Amino acid sequence: MPLPCPLFSCASQPQFDFYWRTVAAEVRKQISGQYGGSPQLLKNLNIGGSVSHHTTVPLTEAVDPVDLEDYLITHPIAVESGPLRDLLEFPPDDIEVVYTPRECRTLVSAVPEESEMDPHVRDCVRSYTEDWAIVNRKYHKLGTGFNPNTLDKQKERQKGLPKQVFESDEAPDGNSYHDEQDDLKRRSMSIDDTPRGSWACSIFDLKNSLPDALLPNLLDRTPNEEIDHHNEDQRKSNRHKELFALHPAPDEEEPIERLSIPEVPKEHFGQRLLVKCLSLKFEIEIEPIFASLALYDVKEKKKISENFYFDLNSEQMKGMLRPHVPPAAISTLARSAIFSITYPSQDVFLVIKLEKVLQQGDIGECAEPYMIFKESDAAKNKEKLEKLKCQAEQFCQRLGKYRMPFAWTAIHLMNIVSSAGSLERDSTEVEVGTGERKGSWSERRNSSIVGRRSLERTTSGDEACNLTSFRPATLTVTNFFKQEGDRLSDEDLYKFLADMRRPSSVLRRLRPITAQLKIDISPAPENPHYCLTPELLQVKLYPDSRVRPTREILEFPARDVYVPNTTYRNLLYVYPQSLNFANRQGSARNITVKVQFMYGEDPSNAMPVIFGKSSCPEFSKEAYTAVVYHNRSPDFHEEIKIKLPATLTDHHHLLFTFYHVSCQQKQNTPLETPVGYTWIPMLQNGRLKTGQFCLPVSLEKPPQAYSVLSPEVPLPGMKWVDNHKGVFNVEVVAVSSLHTQDPYLDKFFALVHALDEHMFPVRIGDMRIMENNLENELKSSISALNSSQLEPVVRFLHLLLDKLILLVVRPPVIAGQIVNLGQASFEAMASIINRLHKNLDGNQDQHGRNSLLASYIYYVFRLPNTYPNSPSPGPGGLGGSVHYATMARSAVRPASLNLTRTRSRSLSNSNPDISGTPTSPDDEVRSIIGSKATDRSCNRMSSHTETSSFLQTLTGRLPTKKLFHEELALQWVVCSGSVREAALQQAWFFFELMVKSMVHHLYFADKLDASRKNRFPERFMDDVTALVSTIAGDIVSRFQKDTEMVERLNTSLAFFLNDLLSIMDRGFVFVLIKTCYKQVSSKLYSLTNPSNLASLRLDFLRIICSHEHYVTLNLPCSLLTPPASPSPSVSSATSQSSGFSTNVQDQKIANMFELSVPFRQQHYLAGLVLTELAVILDPDAEGLFGLHKKVINMVHNLLSSHDSDPRYADPQVKARVAMLYLPLIGVIMETVPQLYDFTESHNQRGRPSCVAADDYEGESGSMISQTVAMAIAGTSVPQLTRPSSFLLTSSSGRQHSTFSTESSRSLLICLLWVLKNADESVLQKWFTDLSVLQLNRLLDLLYLCVSCFEYKGKKVFERMNSLTFKKSKDMRAKLEEAILGSIGARQEMVRRSRGQLERSPSGSAFGSQENLRWRKDMTHWRQNTEKLDKSRAEIEHEALIDGNLATEANLIILDTLEIVVQTVSVTESKESILGGVLKVLLHSMACNQSALYLQHCFATQRALVSKFPELLFEEETEQCADLCLRLLRHCSSSISTIRSHASASLYLLMRQNFEIGNNFARVKMQVTMSLSSLVGTSQNFNEEFLRRSLKTILTYAEEDLELRETTFPDQVQDLVFNLHMILSDTVKMKEHQEDPEMLIDLMYRIAKGYQNSPDLRLTWLQNMAGKHSERSNHAESAQCLVHSAALVAEYLSMLEDRKYLPVGCVTFQNISSNVLEESAVSDDVVSPDEEGICSGKYFTEAGLVGLLEQAAASFSMAGMYEAVNEVYKVLIPIHEANRDAKKLSTIHGKLQEAFSKIVHQDGKRMFGTYFRVGFYGTKFGDLDEQEFVYKEPAITKLAEISHRLEVR
Repeated sequence: MPLPCPLFSCASQPQFDFYWRTVAAEVRKQISGQYGGSPQLLKNLNIGGSVSHHTTVPLTEAVDPVDLEDYLITHPIAVESGPLRDLLEFPPDDIEVVYTPRECRTLVSAVPEESEMDPHVRDCVRSYTEDWAIVNRKYHKLGTGFNPNTLDKQKERQKGLPKQVFESDEAPDGNSYHDEQDDLKRRSMSIDDTPRGSWACSIFDLKNSLPDALLPNLLDRTPNEEIDHHNEDQRKSNRHKELFALHPAPDEEEPIERLSIPEVPKEHFGQRLLVKCLSLKFEIEIEPIFASLALYDVKEKKKISENFYFDLNSEQMKGMLRPHVPPAAISTLARSAIFSITYPSQDVFLVIKLEKVLQQGDIGECAEPYMIFKESDAAKNKEKLEKLKCQAEQFCQRLGKYRMPFAWTAIHLMNIVSSAGSLERDSTEVEVGTGERKGSWSERRNSSIVGRRSLERTTSGDEACNLTSFRPATLTVTNFFKQEGDRLSDEDLYKFLADMRRPSSVLRRLRPITAQLKIDISPAPENPHYCLTPELLQVKLYPDSRVRPTREILEFPARDVYVPNTTYRNLLYVYPQSLNFANRQGSARNITVKVQFMYGEDPSNAMPVIFGKSSCPEFSKEAYTAVVYHNRSPDFHEEIKIKLPATLTDHHHLLFTFYHVSCQQKQNTPLETPVGYTWIPMLQNGRLKTGQFCLPVSLEKPPQAYSVLSPEVPLPGMKWVDNHKGVFNVEVVAVSSLHTQDPYLDKFFALVHALDEHMFPVRIGDMRIMENNLENELKSSISALNSSQLEPVVRFLHLLLDKLILLVVRPPVIAGQIVNLGQASFEAMASIINRLHKNLDGNQDQHGRNSLLASYIYYVFRLPNTYPNSPSPGPGGLGGSVHYATMARSAVRPASLNLTRTRSRSLSNSNPDISGTPTSPDDEVRSIIGSKATDRSCNRMSSHTETSSFLQTLTGRLPTKKLFHEELALQWVVCSGSVREAALQQAWFFFELMVKSMVHHLYFADKLDASRKNRFPERFMDDVTALVSTIAGDIVSRFQKDTEMVERLNTSLAFFLNDLLSIMDRGFVFVLIKTCYKQVSSKLYSLTNPSNLASLRLDFLRIICSHEHYVTLNLPCSLLTPPASPSPSVSSATSQSSGFSTNVQDQKIANMFELSVPFRQQHYLAGLVLTELAVILDPDAEGLFGLHKKVINMVHNLLSSHDSDPRYADPQVKARVAMLYLPLIGVIMETVPQLYDFTESHNQRGRPSCVAADDYEGESGSMISQTVAMAIAGTSVPQLTRPSSFLLTSSSGRQHSTFSTESSRSLLICLLWVLKNADESVLQKWFTDLSVLQLNRLLDLLYLCVSCFEYKGKKVFERMNSLTFKKSKDMRAKLEEAILGSIGARQEMVRRSRGQLERSPSGSAFGSQENLRWRKDMTHWRQNTEKLDKSRAEIEHEALIDGNLATEANLIILDTLEIVVQTVSVTESKESILGGVLKVLLHSMACNQSALYLQHCFATQRALVSKFPELLFEEETEQCADLCLRLLRHCSSSISTIRSHASASLYLLMRQNFEIGNNFARVKMQVTMSLSSLVGTSQNFNEEFLRRSLKTILTYAEEDLELRETTFPDQVQDLVFNLHMILSDTVKMKEHQEDPEMLIDLMYRIAKGYQNSPDLRLTWLQNMAGKHSERSNHAESAQCLVHSAALVAEYLSMLEDRKYLPVGCVTFQNISSNVLEESAVSDDVVSPDEEGICSGKYFTEAGLVGLLEQAAASFSMAGMYEAVNEVYKVLIPIHEANRDAKKLSTIHGKLQEAFSKIVHQDGKRMFGTYFRVGFYGTKFGDLDEQEFVYKEPAITKLAEISHRLEVR
């Protein structure tokens, strides 16, 4: 939360500061006083207003927004052009209205052939052909809804990242590493001519090492400013521009602000299947056979496709029919077809029917030869076959135009698909035999028997049958069933098909006709070539018209499909089913029905509209059904397909003529004899007549004018079969996008067109509607739309909505009166869209928008034109070029817009049916219009008198053009009850409609460039205000009851306001936003659990802020001046002028960084976002904890979007954008105690967390043991702990709920983004104003950032990869619980829309499929978690990104630290801050960092030490120790650049320490201690690298000309040699864990190396004592303890002048003369009163006493009683001085014991056996030719020691 800086920085107001703190402390006790209280709360309490120039508004309330339009006019910008200029205003081409020609699948558009069309047909055709009218927000893709921080786009932005080098990745794997180590050791130790362990050996090693590259100009005396500039230039070069491209987007569901562009409305197809018919071959070939294919659904008992007719006859066979068949059109030669299946299921069969030419004899007789003759016996039966051929030829010549049923078979489609899917091969061959004589079904697949079950298998329920991805299969159908003459109906077929699926099929017992039909079945390709639609139009691409085409077969879906019509289609299918002539007199046995489509009664009036079958012309005038021989009551299975004329009249009818065909050739007998007639008129009362008919049949030709009557009407004097009973069953089915086939829709359209044409009376059904009755009829037909079937409503949705909107915009004039239908139409629209929403809930996006409605608004809806019959606004005609709003706009404006429109403003009437005068009631309006009053200016409609009266007489409609959005807003505001509820349920629809209408209005009225203040009348703006206000009220009052509805309403309202920002007065929209805010705020704080409502408000805000010009809306270039002064000075806040000192300037800086009133007013939306963040993150905010992630994600999303926005790529512009977020720094500083503690992993140890934890888990034998490691580390080395300021949080027990890691990380990345992009001078100015406490808090925040963005390392990524699997399952459960457990409604939507996400494109086109709705495993976020094993490349990529993020984050932190340091340099009052800066720097060095960062980090550290040397060496001494440790660690890095910089820093550190006091004892001691710590705790430590760095330091010392004359180079050399010696010995120690003598020897040498570090030497001496006593070497242990005591005594004498204490080590020389080694006399001795020296517990009087007592005890155990006396000689004076009688009595008792033992054991004491051992041979390495004395326990034989040494 922002910090009121002036309070802290004004030295003149101490009492105020005190008051502030007191209040804050009372308000929030739980935050410790170290941080100061919460400035946020202060604001909320309205305290401190006197400091500001403005009245304070608490953060929980919205401020009044700036009037943006006014502001832009009154504050002209100084910048002429360039990127900054573009920030100021929306671009001129922001919104365009585009007319896009709709894509047409076919080469020519499907339109009726007739030129004269009735109005309904014309409207339909227009609806299917006109261009899409799209409103395009050109920059919309730049809003946060399209944030590129998604995975794919991020990868794009991450291209070309440099690989950062990290030591942790470079470290080799275990084994090879150790080998290398051994090799190095061997090399360093194989020096024969130097005595072991000598200094010379160590120095020799060191001198032979190679140094790393020296840094140029390191030793030059350069002014600090220059160094700073140089460092900054280096740091700022080649930086990664976009921070968020490196940071993965927070894991959230589909972002709420994302609105997908609706799918283009297009023709519906199910899953498509390509069937190719390859060959049909019978055992005998004697005549042509004709085949057809169709799909049937057994369960639904429905034929689900039209027939596909194909002809596989040889040319010879075809030739037999030549006299009967005219030349064939190429479209009828197709042998492949594409079937569409919307509802694939296990019940779908592909049925193949065969017919042959009619011949004498029933089907059984005709089929017999096919069953008995075999191809193999052709020679044997030659004569019989010849005879058959002759007969066939005769029948073909005589009866060639008639057919008879022959055979059929069926293929169970899903078995083919599923078995093909399971095969390995690319294509599958399947043989399907349907029932052989023996009852075995052969289904061979490449001669492998698959078994019967695959054909017979039945499955229950609609399993997901996928036809889009199976492998192509080639089927060979081997068996056909002959047709039964009495079982030809569809009912019989369904029984057969159901029976086929049973194992004991009746069909098995039938004798089959053997044949071979080869068919290919495969998924249809996306865009097949040479394809014809069901209307025979050529589909694009159709390169050559002479190629044999593929036919698209029309689907008759098994269930309703809800897709609006988009193409013209007008087909009629006639299915003659059965005829009963049993009671007809006379001979009528071989019956065929001739079907004709007539436009009049003359025989010549038959229309050529019947589609041909195969190998025939495209269209014919008649069609014949197949003949069943000698059957007076035949069934038919014919399908006759007819192309309906667009405009039908009462004379159009279907004529059925029944013939008896004479099969035998007799004299005087005609071929066909008519035996009956019947017909069906196509229109009945203006509606298409379809359905099932049972018609009477007339024996005579029908009389004149029969076509307008139905055959059911008993015409006088006509003879009928069976007394006029129905004897002919026929079904007529229409597939039409002209005829709705719904009575309610038909009536509505008919009435609307009657109005258009002004033709009365209107005939609808049996009614004649006169003009005076029209109004009531129209209103009732509008309300009756509710009763219509849903399927036709959806099919004609576009036209229906267009007509309803037209009625709103152009009220009709009926009988001279204007009838206002606005309310009725509004109600009808509301109810229609609610029906769609309820019934098609599988068709919605995450916001509950039905995709069909969304498509209508986006593509189809446009403002209706002013005149009837004139083309729509915009380019008319088909396929016109696309026109943009920015081009030739006047050229396409309809003439109507040139009418003058004078309108006086009138108030919104409460009764919308009133035409609009503020005063006149209905009758007054009528009288005015009735008398054709010329003064209509007061009406809410156009007034152009001359044309209006003329038009009225012409069309019955006034050109009264209401504006749709105005009328819509009015109707919505005044509606109530169920209508209002319906509109609220689907508010999004009306909002989007209103917005599109507004844009179109601006476009056609040429107002898109007009001032926003004058675009819309005030009356309309009042309506919008009322609407927004009441809807906000609904949200607030109903959010607990109607959760789902309110969530939808909330997002709809937000999207609406977002849209309005693009087109209306933006200040006005801000006021609307404030209105909503106010309503929510007033409710929010009265709730016990406010999080649900607050969550809604966050969604609302997030959607509004997703506007593509969000930055511009925030006035990023405005200067925060008090509103009183209208013209601010031109000098911007970023100018570096000295004018900062003025009070106004100070105020300005403070305002920029606080959520002050001026900030929130001028940066209105940013103010709301940051306020929301501040309020929700406030630890005292009750009940908002659950929203942390949500609010943080909102900010993260905004910044991430700005970061990638190409418009803000310029650094200057980015700085402006960052200015909008400056208060974010304060808000985050306020949350420090709540942030996740990323530093915890560093607390326990002095190593970076990057080293994999498992390296530390087990202490393996070969490694140095923990105790030794601790000893090596030296207990007094300060461990790395969290900075002291953080201790506050742990000490107060973190009472705040801590944020999650993800939320904390997101917040911190946002902070870094602002710090990276904000103007540095502004930051510096603000830092200057901050108090020390606040600056420290900022540094704590940076410290946390270092840990947060630390590089994890490749190994971690690999390990995480292997763990993902385990977690993903739990995560899924948790996620689902979280999503489904919280608010619910939107999640429900998300969940539903996700259920649909994975569906096939066709899947989303129809109703709710329950089985698909909850398919949770298919949602897209799951796929991320479930994709388990990442490839090597992906892990590499992740590591690359993480490395770059860590580097960039740390560089930003470094930049900020530099600014803080500059601030300190300027003020000089903030030096206490430098310790904090150093702490952050040191922490960053301790973490896993890239080589690139470390170079810059060391450069900054060197600059810091050179500017403030006393800081390290006098104040922050603990930090000095830390720094030495860090530098030394990096000196042992495997990467040479890091070593170069680290050794340079270390050298300069010594040099600066030396310059302060002519020696650098402190650094020497710290480096020595650090080395021991490093070697002791680092597992993968490499001495070779450190040796190189030591050599580099030595090289610097040799080349340092300036200090050559001083003792400095020698001191450096001594130190380096000493370090090197310790290093070598410590490394060897690890080797000799198992060799106690060697180990002790090395420990001794190491302790010697720590001569000038008393604490460390003491530790090592004690370790040696411990090791000795473990092995019962008590005498040696006692000597170590005496040395320890002497060392302590030496330093105690310096510290305390106490006579009774030993003078130093001299006192102890009687015990051992070696003790004098402990004297502290060299130059390097550090005085013990310095911090951190001699601070251990032993450097006290009690410590000394303890050591001496231990020594006495050890001597006693070793039997060296004389020495016990000497030790007690030192102890007794101390106890005497303390008058400790008890201790003295104990000592004297012990002395007595010692002396008595000397007496008793005189001559009997044995102190051990000593052996001289020599090592000879090269295998011993550097021990070759060395001799040692070994001490063994008393009485050890030679053989024993020899054996022990051998074993080892």
